[in-house]
Amino acid sequence: MQSTTAICPSLFNATTAQDGILSRIRLPAGLITASQCQLISEIVNQFGTNQFGYGEVQITNRANLQIRTSAALSENTLLDLQDYGLASSCPDTDGLRNIMASPAAGIDSQALVNTIPLVKQWNLYLLNHPELAILSNKFSVCFDGGESINISDRPNDICFKALAIKDEIYFSLQLGSEVIGILIPYSQVIAVLAALTEVYRDYTEQKIEQRLEQDSKNLRSRPPRLRELLNDWGIDKYLDLVAEKLNSKSPSIPLKKGDEEISTPPFTRGAGGDQHLESQIERPSPLAPLPKGERGTRGYQHLGIHPQKQAGLAYIGIVVPLGRLTAQQLRGLAELAKQYGGGALRLTPWQNILLTDITIADLAKVTELIANLGLSISPTNPYAAIAACSGITGCKSAHTDTQTDAKAIASHLEKCMQLDEPINFHFSGCDKSCAQHHASDIAIVGQDSRTYKIYIGDGEIHFGRELYAECMASELPQLMERLINVYQTQRQPNQNFREFVNQSDLPELNRKLRQGAIGHA
Repeated sequence: MQSTTAICPSLFNATTAQDGILSRIRLPAGLITASQCQLISEIVNQFGTNQFGYGEVQITNRANLQIRTSAALSENTLLDLQDYGLASSCPDTDGLRNIMASPAAGIDSQALVNTIPLVKQWNLYLLNHPELAILSNKFSVCFDGGESINISDRPNDICFKALAIKDEIYFSLQLGSEVIGILIPYSQVIAVLAALTEVYRDYTEQKIEQRLEQDSKNLRSRPPRLRELLNDWGIDKYLDLVAEKLNSKSPSIPLKKGDEEISTPPFTRGAGGDQHLESQIERPSPLAPLPKGERGTRGYQHLGIHPQKQAGLAYIGIVVPLGRLTAQQLRGLAELAKQYGGGALRLTPWQNILLTDITIADLAKVTELIANLGLSISPTNPYAAIAACSGITGCKSAHTDTQTDAKAIASHLEKCMQLDEPINFHFSGCDKSCAQHHASDIAIVGQDSRTYKIYIGDGEIHFGRELYAECMASELPQLMERLINVYQTQRQPNQNFREFVNQSDLPELNRKLRQGAIGHA
């Protein structure tokens, strides 16, 4: 029988919330087959909860799939999920964070390399190493193949980012937000990742033993995050220990720094090589302002119809309102994937879905069938760029019902106006910002059960500049309508929303919004 005591939910250890028991199904790289969708739909319909979430599934910002049920999943149901490849045969490691890759991996013509094989190899490694269950369940790994749909800016403990140097593909190693300045051949990525993880496990064991010595009753102390290791040991000591493990197993692993090949020790970093390499590597910052060419598009450029690298095929990016699908919609999309596509769906970290491998001749028909399921493919649909945490019904930290309030804004905007570009709304029930880690155009942050703070554009804190210290939830739809109308009627040519609000005088903008409220009344 499924346990329901977790703080951070997984499949074998779920979380009890106000709106039911929350289980999180880990889908490496967000890939899910049509037959897997069918099984999940059946489970959701069998165990679905009350009016808060009956018959629904939800995509997370790490491309997991969440289900809410009225009772714990039975042992037979968990076995079915294992049989279908939706649950690890090792329950202990099933709770580790999802392995991330671009949802367009393998189909993006801009990509340098297909990272899906690396995702599968690392998932198999975790399956075969149950001793890694001791690690923090927030331990996260990302593989970026250089796709146009970029995910390397998202928070991860370890990221491998593909680079082309002299017609060869290497991966740049990144720990947290720190680009290390080391290049790793494709063939050695998993070996290096395994060594990084083994050293992290050694550190975790040491810390747990120390805590038990200090307090023998502290059996439920959380494992240390990788960032704690980096703060405690520093990057150089960590990489020296990783190099020892690598060299003891395979002393011939070639790594590349700048233009010089090195083999022993692979993680010794020379200053000259670092400086040469740093000029080739972008340092991402999840909360930094978006580059000008990506503002208003990052996370949404995959929506709509796009050609694949495979000749004669295209993929369709589908808007999933707040990441939630009914069981019927999930089954419907699975049938489209089976009949017209490659037999699988791709979940995105922006809580949407890609339907891939559609022939050009079938695009019009498939687009019509998607609309018949009540779903849109337009990047300017109000739901396309709204992210919202689970809110008060699903999280003890939340102050507000973010899901209901976000729906109210999207529904109102659908009825009263036409957006001409995606505008990113981020609803957060508290200050933790779980639903979206990167900066948004508009951040709406819960303060108590009925009020929100509103931030816009870029500011000293990652939510942006404070526009309103307090706004009633019931006032939000009309306020957002007025704010977007001011932008769309008063912007400069080619000026996007973020640029407009960054350059706006906040008192003057407030005055315009108040005038709009009087006129609306």
